[in-house]
Amino acid sequence: MGYGVSLHVTGDYALFTRPEMKAERVSYDVMTPSAARGILEAIYWHPGLRWHIDRITVLNPIVFDSVRRNELGGKMSAGAVKSAMKDGTREPPRQFIQKDRQQRASLLLRDVAYIIDAHFTLCREQLTEDDTQEKFYNIFLRRARQGQCFHQPYLGCREFPAAFKLLKEGEPRKVSFYAEEESRDLGWMLWDMEYQTPDCPARFFRASMEHGVVAVREEVAL
Repeated sequence: MGYGVSLHVTGDYALFTRPEMKAERVSYDVMTPSAARGILEAIYWHPGLRWHIDRITVLNPIVFDSVRRNELGGKMSAGAVKSAMKDGTREPPRQFIQKDRQQRASLLLRDVAYIIDAHFTLCREQLTEDDTQEKFYNIFLRRARQGQCFHQPYLGCREFPAAFKLLKEGEPRKVSFYAEEESRDLGWMLWDMEYQTPDCPARFFRASMEHGVVAVREEVAL
C-alpha cells in the first residue's frame, strides 16, 4: 500500500447520479469512490499517480431534497466535432442552451460531510527518475494544506462545489451520525470506470455502511 491521506469534505448539496436512472437524476445515498477520487485528483493529479479509495466516512445525516434544474436536451455529436477539426475553414459547431433547454427534476443530497481515506500507487511507465512516492506525497500535503487545486472540486456535479480540509495524522475526527448503526445495505454502487481499456467499462461493488463507514475493496468490484 502507498502513502495514505485523509481529507474532510463538506458541501451544501451533492448529486452522485445513479446510472440506472435515465430521464431524471437520482443520487446515491452516499459519495461514490469515483467521486472521491475526482476530489483528490482536483487537488493533485499526475499521469504516473493513481488514487485508491480505502473508505468513506459519512458524517452528517443522509437527507434528500428535490429540485428542478435546467439541463441540455442533447449533446453535440462527435462526428460534427471531428469534421470541424479536419476542415479549418468551416464554422465551428455550437450548441445553445436557449434552443435545447429542458427542465428536469433531481433528487439530491443536502448538507453533506465526508472523510475520505485513500492512498496512491505509482505507474512506473509514466514516471521519470526523479519521481518518487515521497515526492508526490509531500506535494499533495502542501497543496491540500493551502487549499490549492487545479480546478474546483465538486460533489458529483460541477454546480455543487466541495470544501476540503486535510486531516493530520492523529488529529481528532468528527464522529459519524451513524456511528451507533451496525450495518446498512446500500445496494450496488458505481466503483469506477476502467479507463485503461478502450471501451471504458463501468465496475460496481456491493456497498454497505457499517457504523457510518463505507469500506471500498477494489478486489470485489465487478
